[in-house]
Amino acid sequence: MATQHHSSALHAPAVSAAYPMAKPGYGKRTAPGQQAGARDDFALLPTRERYVAGFVDHLPDGASMSVKQLAKQLPLYGQQAISTALKALSVAGHLRRVRCAVGAGDETRWVFRTFWSRTARDNEWWNTYLATENASRTTVPVKPPAPTAVPQQRTAPEATPDPAPTPAPAPATTPTAPPTVPTPPPAAFSPAYLALAQLGRKDHRLGLSIDDCTTLEPLAAQWLDRGVTTDYLTSTLTAGLPAQIDSPAGLLRRRLIDKLPPRLPDTTSTASAAPNTPAPTHRLLVECTDCGRPGPPEALPDGLCRPCHTVHSAGGPPSPDPTQIAAVKAHMANLRDLLKPV
Repeated sequence: MATQHHSSALHAPAVSAAYPMAKPGYGKRTAPGQQAGARDDFALLPTRERYVAGFVDHLPDGASMSVKQLAKQLPLYGQQAISTALKALSVAGHLRRVRCAVGAGDETRWVFRTFWSRTARDNEWWNTYLATENASRTTVPVKPPAPTAVPQQRTAPEATPDPAPTPAPAPATTPTAPPTVPTPPPAAFSPAYLALAQLGRKDHRLGLSIDDCTTLEPLAAQWLDRGVTTDYLTSTLTAGLPAQIDSPAGLLRRRLIDKLPPRLPDTTSTASAAPNTPAPTHRLLVECTDCGRPGPPEALPDGLCRPCHTVHSAGGPPSPDPTQIAAVKAHMANLRDLLKPV
C-alpha cells in the first residue's frame, strides 16, 4: 500500500557527511543578518526551488556550489533543472554568484563564491552588502617589521684605579725583541678597476697596464652607477672582439663610451621609500547566475545580466514567428519527399 503524503512540499535531503567542500576561498558564503531557520522557510517558492533552497541552506560555508555537485546530491532533478532553480533563487533574492581576484603580481587568480541568504533580499540590499564586502577586502598597509631587539652584549666591567702598589724589586731584565711595525693594508680598488684589471685573464689581447686601468676606471664606474653588474660589463667589453687588437686601451675606451647602457631604476630604493603603500586591490564582480557573465553588482539586477534578465522578465524565450513555423514545416516536408524511394 502506497504511503500517503499529506503535504505536497518536498523535504530537502539531509546533507551527506561526504559532501565535497570547495577549495579554500571558494564555495558557499553565508550573508549576515538572517532570520532564524523555521519550517516555513521558502514557503512562497515553487516546489523545485523550495527543495533546492532547503538543501543549500543547510550546507556549511565553503561547500561546493557547482551545479554538477548539487545535482549529484539531489536525485530528483538533473543539472539543467538545478541551474534553472538557482537562477530563480537569485531572482528571489536568496543568492548571488561573485568572482574576485586574489593575490598580487603574477600570482593573481580568480576566486568564485556564492553568497547565500535564507532571508530574501532586494537588489539594493545586495548592492550595499557586496560593496561592503569589497571594501573589507581592501588590503591594509603593511607596517614595516619592528627591528629585532639585540640582547646587550656583556662587557667586562671597567677597571677601577687601585691604589698604587708597593714597588717590588725589579726582576732581572732579559733582552726583548724589537716591536714589529704593522704593515699598512693594500689600497682598496673599486669594482670598476678590478673588472678592467681582470679583462686580460678573460682574453689575453685585452691586457691593460696600471695606467690604463686608472684612466679607464671613471668610464667603467659610470656603467656600474647605472645599475649593471661587473659580469655584464665584462661580457659586453669582451663580446665580438676583432681578430687583431693593436691598442687594447683604445678599443676598450671606445666601447665604454659607445655602449654605455641606459640608467636603470633603483627598485630597492623605491620599495623602501614607500613601505606603507597598499597593494593594488581588485573589485568584486557579480556573475550572471544564468550565463556567467561578470559585471558590477548594480549592472546585474536580480543577479542576471541584461539579456538574461530580459528573457526572464518576458517569461521565457520569445515565441517563434508564424512565418518561421511555416518555413520549418515546408523544409521538413521537402526532406521527407527527398527520402521517399523513387
